[in-house]
Amino acid sequence: MDEAIKMVAELMAISARTAPKAVGKDFLDIKVITGQDIKALGEKMLQISTERGQPNFERDGRNVLDSSAILLLGLREHPALGLNCGGCGFDCDDFNELDKTGVDFEGPNCVYRVLDLGIAIGSAVKTASMMNVDNRVMYRIGVAARHLGMMDSQLVMGIPLSATSKNPYFDR
Repeated sequence: MDEAIKMVAELMAISARTAPKAVGKDFLDIKVITGQDIKALGEKMLQISTERGQPNFERDGRNVLDSSAILLLGLREHPALGLNCGGCGFDCDDFNELDKTGVDFEGPNCVYRVLDLGIAIGSAVKTASMMNVDNRVMYRIGVAARHLGMMDSQLVMGIPLSATSKNPYFDR
């Protein structure tokens, strides 16, 4: 069954890649992880839980360790879209000159590029749902993936995948 779930993860990656992007420019990183990478990711989440005293990292880390595949979706460094909308808190010229900083993720990020990421995530989970594969979007996966250098993205989300008699990601 793990091979079938990996195939679904690859189909989810296609859904994310082909999702609409603002002005047709793609700044997404997309990666499927399995096997030892899942183990390293789950263990990192357990470590972060201990270091920060945040039990939700442990809960989600245990979910990761019980997963067959994980889709990572990240937002690479990107210029402002150019609308000067102020949604990121800056005008586009100032945004493009900023040093990106943050604790778990780097920012600020152009709100339109964050929307691109959200639309890609929605497209990916739609595909998992169509294939009856259990999933849940988790930001804590992205934190651990960045710590491990699995993705060189400013913002990362993870979607763990499982096919068991009960969805392990809800009613935990």
